[in-house]
Amino acid sequence: MRWLLPEHVEDILPAEAMRMERLRRRVLDLFFKRGYELVMPPLLEYMDSLLTGTGHDLELRTFKVVDQFSGRMMGVRADITPQVARIDAHLLNRKSVTRLCYCGSVLHTRPAAPGATREPIQLGAEIYGAAGVEADLEIQRLLCDALRLAQLRGLRLDVGHVAVFRSLAHAARAQAGLEVQLFEALQKKDLPELKSLSRKLDAKTRAALELLPELYGGAEVLDTAQKRLPKLPALSQALKTLRALAKACPVPVSFDLAELRGYHYHSGVVFDAYCAGGSGPASASILIARGGRYDEVGKAFGRARPATGFSIDLRSVAGVVK
Repeated sequence: MRWLLPEHVEDILPAEAMRMERLRRRVLDLFFKRGYELVMPPLLEYMDSLLTGTGHDLELRTFKVVDQFSGRMMGVRADITPQVARIDAHLLNRKSVTRLCYCGSVLHTRPAAPGATREPIQLGAEIYGAAGVEADLEIQRLLCDALRLAQLRGLRLDVGHVAVFRSLAHAARAQAGLEVQLFEALQKKDLPELKSLSRKLDAKTRAALELLPELYGGAEVLDTAQKRLPKLPALSQALKTLRALAKACPVPVSFDLAELRGYHYHSGVVFDAYCAGGSGPASASILIARGGRYDEVGKAFGRARPATGFSIDLRSVAGVVK
């Protein structure tokens, strides 16, 4: 009993460690060839830095310790993205487009999913200073190329765009409290609750919000959205971006216009990458990467500029690759 590790924390034994190391080297080499520069943020930071900007959504997932030198509260990083944003905004401070990549362990207070490790290894890439859809397309292609290096089966992307819901809520002038409640109902796809919360909004907005949970599937989802959702500039632009991504993506794409993961810091496209988790035709899909656009990520560090990127869960990928 003395040598037991904490729950959801595991050693990585030789065979898996070698698979992970081979994949790490191959993917980082790919990033380097595409012009991405490697950064290595520290494992520990003061909490007011870790939980700045995007980090506020990570507070419950962050282990906290007291710094014996300063007496200040520190945290063990639960996500590397806010750290890379700090490096771009505060340390590099370049005017040109910057491409950065990273690989390192993060620690979670609780598993992100049932059975998941609390010590994922994140391998990711990000572009700062590029606002156009071309950067979103570049990131999507880079992710697909990186995952194909692992020769994964059943690779696919689930894609959404936070501006679809956000534009509806803002056009209806929904108060902040109501917007949060609508967001939570959409995340749960709780249609009765959604109807109850939207009953005081105008009829067009109410109908649009009730339609969102149904807008899940292939490219036909975008056609339905174009016909039945209000003609709002931000919403129309979001659908245009999604069409461009679907057309250029080298792997199958599905859409979920009610997907609002990271709503509080994402500003545009959000996507999850999945692969088949076993050898059988009915094997379950495994989440192996996440990403999206977060243009305000550097604002809290004194320099807001466009940003988009992704992170691959290297341990999950290595667990599938044999």
